Amino acid sequence: MEGTFTVALAGNPNVGKSTIFNTLTGMHQHTGNWPGKTVANATGKATINHKDFLFVDIPGTYSIMSNSEEEEIARDYICFGEPDATVVVVDGTCLERNLNLAFQIMEITPNVILCVNLLDEAKKKKIKIDLNKLSEQLGIPVVGTTAKKKHTLEELKQVIDQVCTKKIIPKPNKVIYAQAIENAVKNIEEQLKEVIALGDEPDGYSEDFLRWVSLKLIDGEKGILQSIKNHTKLEIEHPKILKAVMQARQELKQDEIDTENFKDKVVSDILYHAEDICKQVCTFENENYTNRDRKIDKILTSKKWGIPIMILFLAIIFWLTIVGSNYPSNLLFAFFGWMQEGLVQMAIWLHIPEWLSDMLILGVYQTLTWVVSVMLPPMAIFFPLFTFLEDLGYLPRIAFNLDKFFKKACCTGKQMITMCMGVTKWYENEF
Repeated sequence: MEGTFTVALAGNPNVGKSTIFNTLTGMHQHTGNWPGKTVANATGKATINHKDFLFVDIPGTYSIMSNSEEEEIARDYICFGEPDATVVVVDGTCLERNLNLAFQIMEITPNVILCVNLLDEAKKKKIKIDLNKLSEQLGIPVVGTTAKKKHTLEELKQVIDQVCTKKIIPKPNKVIYAQAIENAVKNIEEQLKEVIALGDEPDGYSEDFLRWVSLKLIDGEKGILQSIKNHTKLEIEHPKILKAVMQARQELKQDEIDTENFKDKVVSDILYHAEDICKQVCTFENENYTNRDRKIDKILTSKKWGIPIMILFLAIIFWLTIVGSNYPSNLLFAFFGWMQEGLVQMAIWLHIPEWLSDMLILGVYQTLTWVVSVMLPPMAIFFPLFTFLEDLGYLPRIAFNLDKFFKKACCTGKQMITMCMGVTKWYENEF
């Protein structure tokens, strides 16, 4: 959109990203991250300091290394959508884990803003985060927010405006990988620059982007490489580049780094760096604040109790949905039936032709009310119950328990949510 700044909102699932998006744009998007719910980029407009901004809520993802559809969507938009700024929303209660995504995005674009959300939850757990020191360590603006409190987003708005208008120029401090990887990346990056210089296209690619492309060439992930070919004019299959990649891989093998473990090495370095930064900026009054959560996890995700507890929870939800919905369904049928009798009497009193009244009342009205009576009560029970489980954090644990079984069918554990919804609909239709 000409004359409009574009801002991408990225983050892990359940960090309040969509809530921030809704507050900034005034839109009321669903804040869940079930598969199928956020597979496309939701957009919304906002005005900040008399300037127009287009906010893009990209799918919640833990990484942009392309292992699932939502990761590919997030990665492709950040890499090739060219937003003026990217806001990475992280959870203040588990900053170390969330910084993984932030560092991956900082490798692609320098225009990154870190939004540390859920500060109220961090305060409850007696976690203190030095935002100024975190900003110094990362080299990018850092803003603290509590998404459900609208006034806490005012500083974020101002920082977004300043980054987009170049009043603030972020200079990300990137992760320095093992020396062998850094040497390999540098060699490929030089070859990319040479190939660009030989081409007809001007050199419009940043150092950050070429470094990221070099990493992906060594990794050899086909999906990412195909996206690079589709969205850029880089000749990544040029003989010079292919030769540099092969040479880099051979040199890395001497340090026991091959295509099988290259990504693991990269992720490990990112996580070690994130851990080191968190030790410097986070203080915990209660070092054992996660003990209770860990104990619960050991039960809910254990091999012995995980599946039985999951079956019990799902059985209760299905019972409440299927059996419990019968009562409101009967009430709705009775109410709509009473309304239908009134409409029939009104049609007779108004002398409406029988063919027309039958079409409108016995056709349109009756079909519509039957659908509402049958479908509305199960949906009104099922979705709030699953939303409750999502808020409790139990849905990711269910996905973890079932991931091994679903992988045998070339799926992931996350797809059990849509499967549960399908089972409910099937039962309603059959019985």
